[in-house]
Amino acid sequence: MTTTKSPLHSEHLALGAHLTEFGGWDMPLRYSSDIAEHRAVREAAGLFDLSHMGGVSITGPEAGAFLDHALVGNLSALREMRARYTMICADDGGVLDDLIVYHNAPGEYFLVSNAANADTVLVALLERAAGFDVAVRDISAGQALIAVQGPRAEEILREVLTEDPEISGGTALDDLRYYACLGMRFDDESVLVARTGYTGEDGFEVWVDVPHAVPLWRAFLTAGEPHGLVPAGLSARDSLRLEAGMPLYGHELDATTTPFDAGMGRIVKLDKTHDDGTPVEFVGRAALAARRESAPARVLVGLRGTGRRPARAGYAVVQPDADGAPGPQVGTVTSGAPSPTLGHPVAMAYVTPEVSAEGTELAVDVRGRAEPFVVVPLPFYRRADA
Repeated sequence: MTTTKSPLHSEHLALGAHLTEFGGWDMPLRYSSDIAEHRAVREAAGLFDLSHMGGVSITGPEAGAFLDHALVGNLSALREMRARYTMICADDGGVLDDLIVYHNAPGEYFLVSNAANADTVLVALLERAAGFDVAVRDISAGQALIAVQGPRAEEILREVLTEDPEISGGTALDDLRYYACLGMRFDDESVLVARTGYTGEDGFEVWVDVPHAVPLWRAFLTAGEPHGLVPAGLSARDSLRLEAGMPLYGHELDATTTPFDAGMGRIVKLDKTHDDGTPVEFVGRAALAARRESAPARVLVGLRGTGRRPARAGYAVVQPDADGAPGPQVGTVTSGAPSPTLGHPVAMAYVTPEVSAEGTELAVDVRGRAEPFVVVPLPFYRRADA
């Protein structure tokens, strides 16, 4: 199968990265060791290439109203130079993808999707744009996305990028809030900087035009080295997001799962209205309204391992019998791994409501052996200043 290469592909090869196919892209899995990269992000900083993510521009006088119709969130209420996590759902309420939407200027929005779902999202948006005065454009090919994540991220960012009131959107870096963005400069080029991320740490995601991606990547590596920054791959990103309790499409989210199933009903704005006060009949609204009122068939929970063997995606969650052998299945693991930060296995799983209470002792069938786990709140890890 042919894979797409990142604009930073040659940089990854030069750094000795182990590459893997991910969402149709050839991306770095790791550069050194998974644990070393994970710990660098928790203790100092990690540098990630996220150029595989999809990017869609939404522009026009009805851009906000269109996004209210196409997505589950109230995006017309999103202030300029702010970002919001949201989802795009099918008519039946199933999640097609989880997204971040940026409001860059009046009538100008920028939407980021997962690599594997980029085509699905683009097709759905184009279909839903009928009747709205908007332009929907795929701009993925012209952009690279570089993330600096970790407690030293802001120091490193300041050494590489400069503030410019003409493109900042009226926000200084000192005042940049979580899920907000501003324009900055790299040399003479403008870049979009967002205080967002997928690691549970403070950090920034930087959108840059492709011709300037390699110089920016190298500048971050050079400036970050004295601060302990290392390049980090997909493996560390996955263990970091799992500790932070962040869902991954294809694991916690899919087309058979609604936001309510995933414990994220708060992002579904059933009460959003048009200017005249009438409800916005966004795609999936009827199904999601019905789902909100129904009893859940399954609940997404966190599981803390009390043994040493980790659970993995797809493993059965069971109630162990008196001898400790696997008993009746009560759920399925969606994501699981050893936690480098906490020192014990962690997992997310969908389980039946009857066994979803905090403190419930369960087990995961790991190759025929009932490994002990207990239900705990999500996230597993939260940074001290969050």
